[in-house]
Amino acid sequence: MTMPSLQEHQTFVVGTAGHVDHGKSTLVKALTGIDPDRLAEEKARAMTIDLGFAWLTLPSGREVSIVDVPGHERFIKNMLAGVGGIDAALLIVAADEGPMPQTAEHLAILDLLGIGSGVVVLTKADAVDEEWLELVREETRERIAGTTLSAAPIVPVSAVTGAGLKDLQTVLDAVLAGNRPRPAGTRPRLPIDRVFTVSGFGTVVTGTLSGGDLTVGQELRVAPRGLTTRIRGLQSHMTKVSQAHPGSRTAVNLTGLAVEDIQRGDVLALPGLLAPTQRLDARLRLLADAPAPLEQNDAVDFFTGAAELPARLTLLDREVMRPGEEGWVQIRFREPLAVLKGDRFIIRRPSPSITIGGGEIVDPSPPRHRRFRPEVVGALETLATGSPDEIVLQALEESPREVRGLKGGHLAGLADGQIDAALAQLVAEGDVRALGDADPVALRPARFVVAATSWARLRDRLAAALGEFHAQQPLRRGMPKEELKSRLKLAPPRLFDDVLATAEADGVARDDGSTVRLPDFAIRLDPKRRDLADRFVGALEAAPYSPPAPTEFGLDPETLGALVDLNEVVRVAEGVVYAPGAYASIEREVLAIIDRDGSVTLATFRDHFGTSRKFAQATLEYLDQRRITRRVGDERVRYAGAGAASMVRAEGGG
Repeated sequence: MTMPSLQEHQTFVVGTAGHVDHGKSTLVKALTGIDPDRLAEEKARAMTIDLGFAWLTLPSGREVSIVDVPGHERFIKNMLAGVGGIDAALLIVAADEGPMPQTAEHLAILDLLGIGSGVVVLTKADAVDEEWLELVREETRERIAGTTLSAAPIVPVSAVTGAGLKDLQTVLDAVLAGNRPRPAGTRPRLPIDRVFTVSGFGTVVTGTLSGGDLTVGQELRVAPRGLTTRIRGLQSHMTKVSQAHPGSRTAVNLTGLAVEDIQRGDVLALPGLLAPTQRLDARLRLLADAPAPLEQNDAVDFFTGAAELPARLTLLDREVMRPGEEGWVQIRFREPLAVLKGDRFIIRRPSPSITIGGGEIVDPSPPRHRRFRPEVVGALETLATGSPDEIVLQALEESPREVRGLKGGHLAGLADGQIDAALAQLVAEGDVRALGDADPVALRPARFVVAATSWARLRDRLAAALGEFHAQQPLRRGMPKEELKSRLKLAPPRLFDDVLATAEADGVARDDGSTVRLPDFAIRLDPKRRDLADRFVGALEAAPYSPPAPTEFGLDPETLGALVDLNEVVRVAEGVVYAPGAYASIEREVLAIIDRDGSVTLATFRDHFGTSRKFAQATLEYLDQRRITRRVGDERVRYAGAGAASMVRAEGGG
């Protein structure tokens, strides 16, 4: 049977909060007709232990998912797994008791998570008179003052008599009408808060969907585990759907994974969206009533989405963070987690377990920072408040970055389109340099980009390295590429290639193939070496096919190497050097012999040029290396593609 699809209008998620036994689950059942307590232990103890779920349609037609959380202090961690993705809160206060300790802690959590939309519900209104109800109303208003729910309407209800339930629905409807719609986007993310098996279907996970649609058949990753899966089926509010939309409570039937492969706190997302991280940078606020200051390297329990992990804190801008203060921290984990920039979080003391603070993630995958560094704090301020172009520029200040490595949500949670637009603007304004042979506007096929200031530093280092090499090796054509790459410490290899191409375009380097030099550098022999070189070259030209060895003229290796680089001689082997004209003649005539006879032998070469076996063998082997000829047994034939004018620069010859 075909089930109806989700309605096209937006779905909202509302979470309960409040002290134990203040009637949260009873209220949810009265509103929706659904008992959110699904565990036998919950029913036996008449107390919510884990997350429960229900749904209803408000008078306007808005679809609302309700996450019911436990109120007992022992189950606060379960509560935290359910409130991270809600649009609004129902803060429950029993009229016969008024605000209690968990009321205060739940309210603090909502405030730290930035949940500013909600309704305060005074339950059990039938158990008190009007005068008492008004006192509780005033006390509650005082409690919520100064929090994100300070302006929340207060509605008294009775789940027993039904009084006030319709008013509550109307007020909640109005509150949600003022909420900004969740951005649809193209980066769906579902923090997993339940994992279970359905007979005949397999593994099912649930959570609150954000960032984009999920569609049956879609391939997903389970982060931070890196597991690949596919959506077999989707449900929302017990209804089978082909597509789930942001803001909905969603159940996802997954293929290829067992229940044991996944746990609460994992995240379903598109491939490439979430990179595992074991540290993050954040702005942290310590509650004013926190029992003690935070000190460097303190251990905390960290909560975000549906995840819970032990962590330690690095205080970046102060020695101690006192209650009521805010500051920059780097949070370190033993196990990986999956988060994005802008995610909110809560921290609690491990023992005694109590909520002490929370804040917002600014960088989900930062390098390790040293403390008390103004530039680190300044960078974090930019990440927290900067525009996309400021964030991108900052990321490129230290060294070149691969364009594709900036994307996929890895750069401070920015969308790919934001990064593309920021890069185009920064390149056009001259603040960022696209490396390699790239279109400066379209950034294609740019693989790497870097801030203009960082590029200037890198370019100067490259030029300085070449200048130092030329000063130490004035008779060598240039610095070997591998040596320059090692000196600059550039990886991967394609980054070095693009840096070199850009430096050449800027006129600060010249790529000669195997070596690199400054553009105005040229080998210059001193008068004594020049005179010796001229006499040696003259002797080569006088005996073109049986040339004298360099040692006969006392020619040192440095001078010979300079002559090779200057293309004044061709070195085919140790001690065997030709004048360029003689070598060109050898190439032409050897190919002519092959074309005439089909091949050339060592003896034929020796007799044709009137030389010795030593020169014949060394020269034929060099022709083989240059792919002018190819050896077949004792003969040489023309190498496929070798032409009559095939002289090319070689190591030691040109």
